[in-house]
Amino acid sequence: MSAPSSGGASRDGYGKALLRLSDDPRVVVLEADLGKSTKSCHFREKFPDRTFSMGIAEQNMMLVAAGMASSGKVPFASTFAVFTERAFEQVRNGIARPGLNVHICGSHGGIHTGSDGSSAQTVEDLSIYRTIPKMTVIHPCDDLSAEELTVQLLDISGPSYMRTARNKVPRMYDDQSKLSLKIGVGSILEEGADVAIIACGVMVELARKASSTLANEGINCTVVDMHTIKPLDTEMISMLAERCGCFVSAEDHSVIGGLGSAISEWISTNKPVPLEMVGVRDRFGESGSTSQLMQEVGLTSESICQAARKSIDRKNSS
Repeated sequence: MSAPSSGGASRDGYGKALLRLSDDPRVVVLEADLGKSTKSCHFREKFPDRTFSMGIAEQNMMLVAAGMASSGKVPFASTFAVFTERAFEQVRNGIARPGLNVHICGSHGGIHTGSDGSSAQTVEDLSIYRTIPKMTVIHPCDDLSAEELTVQLLDISGPSYMRTARNKVPRMYDDQSKLSLKIGVGSILEEGADVAIIACGVMVELARKASSTLANEGINCTVVDMHTIKPLDTEMISMLAERCGCFVSAEDHSVIGGLGSAISEWISTNKPVPLEMVGVRDRFGESGSTSQLMQEVGLTSESICQAARKSIDRKNSS
């Protein structure tokens, strides 16, 4: 795949996708006082009669979405990722247990959010929603992939949670390559036989930077954008276990319950191979700039390089 280009934030892609979905009259949008931040405001401007502003009432928003879904609508409900957690019970019992087609978007997730502080930096959301039966969980890496994957949500059965980010990042895709994306199927961005680096969200860019650094050392990496955390692409994991023999996971999320955990659950019961996890280590964030905080918690390309070297050493010593 071509080198990354300048781009936007994944939340921008979510907003554009809602406009693309507007041709389907079943699509409705719900907001919890943060439409400008989640970018659902663009849909509201053009389709005010299909947009419902619930105020700061996330629990109510989820149950209203459930009622609409049970009446044949396809609701897209968004707020900050951390605020979706206020409505966990409503998501579990009102949306997921009856298997309703409600699509939740949590914006401003992860340490990458930066100066909003630890109370807003959710590092557990992907884990929380991954535990809910039949829930699709997605974390795109740029605006174009977020747009394409959001549009595809219209065709899946059951509920979903998508995490988007506030800050702009380089694009990993272009208007042509994004068309190859598919929910539940990992996207291979670079190919190499020494180690597989499997990343999601803003860490995909850093995984590619790490791959470039490692290539100068003679280490050839496969880099995967594992945008769908659940259902995990276990067919790809199996193939890479055979081809590379060791893994690194990279996520702006706790190492407990997220992408790394999902990969480890599969390899531990199917094909045990070394896995090193790059993520947040059982702690909350804090206030600071994005770059300061990512460095503080070890979410850097160098951390990925170190993990790759260690994973390869473990493979070679086994």
